[in-house]
Amino acid sequence: MSASSIQPDPLMVGGIPKAPYAFMPDPPRLFAARATRFEVLAEGSRLSPYLSFLAGISRIQAALAKDLPAPTPIPVNQIEQARQNAMPPVDRSAMAGSPECRQTLRSFLDRMQALEKPPAAAVALTGLCAADKKEIDQIFANVVADVLPADGLAQHLYVVAAIQVHAARIAAQLDGGRLNPIRVGVCPACGGRPVASRVTGIHGVEGVRYADCSWCATSWNEVRVKCLACGSTKGIGYRAVETSDEEATIKAEVCDSCFSWTKILYQNKNPSLDVVADDVASLGLDLLMKDTDYRRAGFYPFLAGY
Repeated sequence: MSASSIQPDPLMVGGIPKAPYAFMPDPPRLFAARATRFEVLAEGSRLSPYLSFLAGISRIQAALAKDLPAPTPIPVNQIEQARQNAMPPVDRSAMAGSPECRQTLRSFLDRMQALEKPPAAAVALTGLCAADKKEIDQIFANVVADVLPADGLAQHLYVVAAIQVHAARIAAQLDGGRLNPIRVGVCPACGGRPVASRVTGIHGVEGVRYADCSWCATSWNEVRVKCLACGSTKGIGYRAVETSDEEATIKAEVCDSCFSWTKILYQNKNPSLDVVADDVASLGLDLLMKDTDYRRAGFYPFLAGY
């Protein structure tokens, strides 16, 4: 495993003056496609047991997104007030604490019982199902703060998976055309951090970069060659596991201003890439970057233990 030299991104955006700012998720389709991608990536991978487990979680997420009653819509006045104040219309703390979100968690945990899982994950599930309200509230508070403590990590990841379902269903009700930018690297729907960004190959927005929220799965347009952590356009470079940078479909975008990095996926080279599934499957890139002075930005829950 070796890193390519840091060099300017050769795929600068151009020729698309008015790309849509945001795309809202289609939760059942999103999670079902993610499950399929996890299953494909698991074939022959050294991470196969974990990828297969996450495929099962994604299948449950897809089923819940389809089967659960529609969530209560965000009040129109809340959406308009958020627009006027350049704030995300979804209040993550209020959403995570809502009875609907807690019911989503209960439904998710019920369905997780039948999923084949590693012994440690089974123990964590049993513990979470037996947890009292105070313990659950603390886990929710940690997740809202993007904190995943090593002690109880598996239980936190179950809550993350349930929240992702509820948050995506809430975001799906919003009009992406009426979302306003908040600041670089912040989801305009819920204020969450991105898990990664991607360069699309979709007709009409080829070569355009979108960041994907780790919470609600909203995709929003970000300028190419720009740090998603600090917004700098100076000192941006790219590293990859492949020996030839041109061959890489997943890279680390590094910033010499704040010494952070985020993953960028090139769907224009491989349309099957999924920001969550391929984030986990590209663990080698994370291990490569551990030997550098850069710290990973964003929120990447399913790699938190590595």
